[in-house]
Amino acid sequence: MLTSLKQEKFMLLALIAAIAAYPLEHWMLHSGQLVALLAGFALIAFIVMASMRVAHHAEQLAEKVGDPYGTMILTLAAVLVEVVILAIMMSNEPSPTLVRDTIYSAVMLDINGILGLAALMGGIKHGEQSYNDDSARTYSVMILTAMGVSMVVPEFIPEADWKIYSAFTIGAMVVLYTLFLRMQVGPHSYFFSYSYPEKRRKKQPEDEHAPSVSLTFSIATLVFGVIVIGALAEVMSKTLDLGLEGTGAPPVITAIVVAAISAAPEILTALRAALANRMQSVVNIALGASLSTVILTVPVMEAMALYTGQPFQMAMTPVQTVMVFITLIVSAINLNDGETNAIEGMTHFVLFATFIMLSLLGL
Repeated sequence: MLTSLKQEKFMLLALIAAIAAYPLEHWMLHSGQLVALLAGFALIAFIVMASMRVAHHAEQLAEKVGDPYGTMILTLAAVLVEVVILAIMMSNEPSPTLVRDTIYSAVMLDINGILGLAALMGGIKHGEQSYNDDSARTYSVMILTAMGVSMVVPEFIPEADWKIYSAFTIGAMVVLYTLFLRMQVGPHSYFFSYSYPEKRRKKQPEDEHAPSVSLTFSIATLVFGVIVIGALAEVMSKTLDLGLEGTGAPPVITAIVVAAISAAPEILTALRAALANRMQSVVNIALGASLSTVILTVPVMEAMALYTGQPFQMAMTPVQTVMVFITLIVSAINLNDGETNAIEGMTHFVLFATFIMLSLLGL
């Protein structure tokens, strides 16, 4: 028991921060903008700590069940964190573009940031890295369809008909994801796996005494972590909004923060996989997280909009639309041969740098 508590020190720190944040909320919000901003960043750090533990336990569950179920658990855990934070932030101070900007930022971060950096570092170390190109094609066409239906077409929907199209979007995303899940864990599960030659390694002494993973403990900690993240996000959203007010910071910064919080654990997992020459895991994590973000976040938030009667601005700006299409075109070209290399990684990473520059310019 003591060993488990030591391993969960980050989660315990996040819990302590959540317990302390509520009685200190009034002080943080009435002690000046600088105090609010610093408090917001501190709470973000604790949220990342908790999300890292959530991802760790999701990863342990993933190792138990294996691919493709494992990757599905990892990406769903990340999207759950993102949806919880988004829902809380939207309930505190609704922003018509926060959901759209967060989904857009998550796709840029997952495909161009995570996949780009992993392919770049893995390519430098291993040269060409193999994976199952069926998975990349399947993910790409699903992402393009989901983003097109939910974030491009709404630009042409009359304002009076937003409820009808919102309900249609929810249905379309549910049908798409249901079919995708059936394909991912059913007859087409081989699309999302790749057989690597197993390397022999000497059995380490610590391997013999490695503690077995408790399924119940991992699930309980994962759920508890999401609750702690929700509690922290409640206060963080208020302090961050106040801290950034009047600073001239681009509105998309908040969306990037939300996307980065949910993607932080995935970045580490993907980089470890790339350096271990397991590019299939990187493709599944990066593209799977992008797809899950769009296809799961959209119906949840659209349902929230219908419930409150307050529509969100889901249609992407022209710059965002161009960046998404360039990203998916580059992805389709790079991921069509079953191998990645450093050059392909660099092309995605340059697109990620472009996304950051455009965001700083307020575009």
